[in-house]
Parts: sequence; C-alpha cells; structure tokens
Amino acid sequence: MNIRSLTRGDGVVIGAAVLLFIASFLSFYSYDCGQSSIGCPAEPNGWKSGLFPVLPSIFLAGIIAAALIVAARFQPEGRKVLGLGLDQWGTALTVFAAWSSVWTIIGGPDSISPGVGQILGLIATLALAAVALLTPRTPALKAPLMGVPGPQAPAPYGAGPNPGYGYPGGAQQPGAPGPYGAQQQPFGAQPGQPQGPQDPSLGGAAGATGAAAAPQPGAAQPAAPAADFAPFWFAVPVARPLYGEDGSPTPVAELAPGTWYLAVDQRGAALVAQTQDGRRGLLQDTTGIQRG
Repeated sequence: MNIRSLTRGDGVVIGAAVLLFIASFLSFYSYDCGQSSIGCPAEPNGWKSGLFPVLPSIFLAGIIAAALIVAARFQPEGRKVLGLGLDQWGTALTVFAAWSSVWTIIGGPDSISPGVGQILGLIATLALAAVALLTPRTPALKAPLMGVPGPQAPAPYGAGPNPGYGYPGGAQQPGAPGPYGAQQQPFGAQPGQPQGPQDPSLGGAAGATGAAAAPQPGAAQPAAPAADFAPFWFAVPVARPLYGEDGSPTPVAELAPGTWYLAVDQRGAALVAQTQDGRRGLLQDTTGIQRG
C-alpha cells in the first residue's frame, strides 16, 4: 500500500467521511419546547434505533462509500466486483447517502428542527457525492495528494552509500564490482597493466602490448559486441499496472508515483521492471517515465 497513489479528491473524501462520522454522534433533531424544558424529549443522534433507517442510509452509507473509493486506489486496474469497480460502487453510495440526507431534512413538524448532526451530515454527504463525481473529470482533483519527489531520492532496496548498478548518483568504489556489463580484471592484476599471456621473446609486458597492437596478416578481426541493455532506475508519473512476464492480462503489481523501480530488461517498447519486494513484471506503458 502506497499513500502516494491517493489523489487530492481522495483527501477530500477522507475528510468528509471523518466529518460524517463525528456528525453521527451529534443531535439529529432539535425540539422547540419553548421556555419550559419539562417534558421536552432528549435530542437523539444518528445511532438511536428510533431514527432507523437514518444510520444505514446516511451515515454508514457515506462512510462505506468513502472507504470503497479510497480502497480502489490500492487495487490493480481492471479489478471489478459484479461488473463495477470499487470506486464506482463508492460513487453510487455517496449519491444515495446525499439523496437520503436531503429528504430527511425537508419537512417535518413545526416543533422539530434539524439538529447539528443532521446539518453536518447533509454537508458531508453532499461533499462526498460532488467530489466522487468530479474527481475523474477534474485535473486539480486527480493530481497526487503527495507530490512526486525529484530525481534525487534515497537509495531503494535498502542500499547504503554505495548503491547497486545503474542507480542514479552511484559512485564506483575501489575494489567494488563494476557496473553491469563492464569487464572485470583478473585476480591479482594491477590497474593499467595489460592482461593476457606475456611472451618473454617480445620483451615482457611491452612486447605483449606491441604484439596486441599489430594484428597478424590475414587474421579476421572480431566483430564488435552488440550493445547490451543496461539496467536503470525509473519512476512513473502516475500509477500504472505491472503485468506478468508471460503476457498474462492480469496485473501482478502496481507501480506508484514517487518510488524508484529497477528496469532489468526491455522487450520492444515495454520494460521488465522489478518492484521493491522482488516481484518482476512487464510495464507496457512507458510514456513519461523519469529515468534515474
């Protein structure tokens, strides 16, 4: 679970759900008993059984709707329940809760007035429904709740001051293994000293260097090796699914903005990415990714 997957609209939904929960404990009705308080009934809150079905149709419906909308951000794209996504179920519940709240506040005897809990419940349910409906269509509400960090980020995978190969800003330390694809010198070799067998008749190391520099007549020159894929770190601008390497349409993970992932291979326009917990999959949409 990555809270960077939440949007600004989700933040408003969470705040409205908290307000709705608080309103359920406040007085739902207010009675006008005049100057005498003798015989005036107690002001009930939303949890009183005598107000049924206020609790399930307004307060619980709104809170459950907010939970479904937020939970949808942490689920792989395309996952549905009875043909609808969790956010779609949540949006429908917010509209139902707002509709119920509007009708409970309209009308009633003259001696009964809306209480603080009923007024706050109406405001919270209307805010829930409005934000749930507008978030997919409003860029300001679709923006991440927490901004994506810049290129400089702490080393993932628990790396210390010497990150692994390809990580941005990694420095090669003496005696440390070289980056991916680099040639390693044999054990006991001195830096800058040519390798390979030395022919004493050619003057030791200098003769070996000269022999290597002068190709034998008629000898075929080895072809230059093809450029290999170099692993690199990257971040995605928005949450994107990671599909199985076998081409399965079911996502195995979801890449979240603000987190560095390791690209270990390339297959056409897609990348084989590895998550922090070691899972690997195919990132098909690579547009707008930020390389480390």
